[in-house]
Amino acid sequence: MRRRLSSRKSSQHLFKEFDVFPKLPESCVEASAAGGTVSLLTFTLIGVLSLWEFWYFQESWIKYDYEVDSDITSKLQINIDITVAAKCDSIGADALDVAKSMVTSSEHLQYKPDYFELTPEQQAWQRKTQSSQNRIQEPTILNSLIQSSFNDSLQRMPPREIKPADPPNACRIHGSIQVNKVAGNFHISLGKPLTVYEVHMHLSSNFGAEGANFSHRINHFSFGDPASGLINPLDGSEKITHSDTMFQYFLVVVPTKVKTYRFAVNTHQYSVTEKDTTVNVSKEHQGIPGIFIRYDISSLTVKITEEGIAIGQFATRICGIVGGIFSTAGLLHKFCGFLIEVMLCQISPEARSQNTPPTSTGNEEDQQQSEQTTESTE
Repeated sequence: MRRRLSSRKSSQHLFKEFDVFPKLPESCVEASAAGGTVSLLTFTLIGVLSLWEFWYFQESWIKYDYEVDSDITSKLQINIDITVAAKCDSIGADALDVAKSMVTSSEHLQYKPDYFELTPEQQAWQRKTQSSQNRIQEPTILNSLIQSSFNDSLQRMPPREIKPADPPNACRIHGSIQVNKVAGNFHISLGKPLTVYEVHMHLSSNFGAEGANFSHRINHFSFGDPASGLINPLDGSEKITHSDTMFQYFLVVVPTKVKTYRFAVNTHQYSVTEKDTTVNVSKEHQGIPGIFIRYDISSLTVKITEEGIAIGQFATRICGIVGGIFSTAGLLHKFCGFLIEVMLCQISPEARSQNTPPTSTGNEEDQQQSEQTTESTE
């Protein structure tokens, strides 16, 4: 038992030697009003900075990176929803790549007779989409949309609830097609597409004024896998014409990888430039009326990630705030106390010399009293 007790005492003594936080007895600690004031200010400052740091910890920001797109063998999906002010029997849609070979035909798309005029609900959706296209140009709004997972963004156009009594006067072309991941064009023109001896053409028997109206509305046009809530530049756009017009859209498609705390998606964003040309079908080399969407694939990939402060970094910053303020406050308190003591030491000798009475008069009175007492005793 003695050996065990001695071993415990020796181990405790060994741990005490490693103590770098020595404790002072309470009798050696003296509290003061100045120290209490400094402590109150110190705790207040620590609380304010800690709350500020916690608020900053909850915030996040969007980071944009660029890298070379190495995925060159995959297919590219095009999602289409376009309404053209023409009959479905007189128009056709397909896509060509840079080699002028038809990569897909209009059979992969759905042609649905529809009405070109919109209902009040659909008009409200179109106005809201167009206003969102203007507001999304601001970086702050784009970052907030990405962080919120596009929860507040627009959905697809609402369907028509009540059909008019008149027959449909337009054609809605919608669906998804797979194309090679190279530059190409998607177009809607008069006649059905046909390839004869590697020559692409559109055959139509109604190439007249009645079938040449290509007023159109792009309800949705995107690349890649469909992602709900993503806003594309051509969504909600509308073009009206009363003559033979060739509408051209020049797109630069950029592969985009979005990764936030709430969702992750691989999609393709694009920028667009528009050009409208009035053509005369009786003259050659002026083009043909129709809708031509020419796209080019960028060789770079944009990576959009949401970043924030890690929990370890947040804890380190809090510890730095607490320890730094405590140390700085202690040093300032000691330094101010030292200055006050130095000033008091310089003032106290002068004050004492002015306030203390002369000692000689007191001694004379004492001597007189002592003499009187001696005389009385005699």
